[in-house]
Amino acid sequence: MHPAASVIFFTVFSGAGFGLLILMGFATGSNATPSTAFLVVHFGLAFAMAVAGLVSSTFHLGHPERAWRALTQWRSSWLSREGVLAILTLAVAGLYALLWVFFDKPIGLLGWISAVLALVTVYATGMIYAQIKAVQLWNRTLTPICYLLFSLAGGGLLFLMLHALFFGSAGSFLSSVAMVLLVIAWAVKIFWWISGDRIVPLSTTESATGLGKIGKTRLFEQPHTGSNYLMNEMGHQIARKHATKLRWISVGLGAVLPIILILIALPAPADALWLVLAVISHMAGMLTERWLFFAEAKHAVMTFYT
Repeated sequence: MHPAASVIFFTVFSGAGFGLLILMGFATGSNATPSTAFLVVHFGLAFAMAVAGLVSSTFHLGHPERAWRALTQWRSSWLSREGVLAILTLAVAGLYALLWVFFDKPIGLLGWISAVLALVTVYATGMIYAQIKAVQLWNRTLTPICYLLFSLAGGGLLFLMLHALFFGSAGSFLSSVAMVLLVIAWAVKIFWWISGDRIVPLSTTESATGLGKIGKTRLFEQPHTGSNYLMNEMGHQIARKHATKLRWISVGLGAVLPIILILIALPAPADALWLVLAVISHMAGMLTERWLFFAEAKHAVMTFYT
């Protein structure tokens, strides 16, 4: 399918922003007493990334000004549910941050509720794609799980970086948590790729035409002599050799290099700089991974075109 830049930006940056909100909700829901500046920067970055991603997603719509109407279809649409959940998450997390930052009244229950809502929001984002039966590569249980794990991994890396910036040290525990989250997220993604490569297509030229009983079927000519919406949006293809190369690049930038930089940061006096580089590398890897997520997906309608 055609990889839309706005949707790629949305899923990557909102995912990391909500991941940071998840960790902030669970972590600051404890007995921790961080400084006001610490809270402002953490919540500010999480909100900025989440909101920026959500806003960018509307750019893919033909009429962005009508995006609010999607919220009314929450009974049947995962896209609508995601929008409603995102608003609830930001409202609860905003109230939690407001009470803590300006009134010094951290209500742990609000932190946990906002963390759970953020988790469900990211799950809903993954389900937008996982529920599309016409795209077999997406229509799997692992798809929303990958979204959740990448959200936690990105949030963990951001949390680690900000902790180092404020306290001068990343800390072995937080560093270990960040690395474990990265390893788990990318290990599941690699399994997602491997299992996806072994998918047997449900829709073929034979099944689409009903001529399978006769024998092997091939198209005499395409349904259209020129390009159309389906071909432009659903017909993007990427060569297997290029996909494999980009997979290695995404794993290298998204997991391997960040883990190396975290290990370098542990004994380093200026470890925050290494962690900033780790975050940049991870986000670059995630953008590559998410581009592949769309580029490798084949819609069943393309059976009539290839």
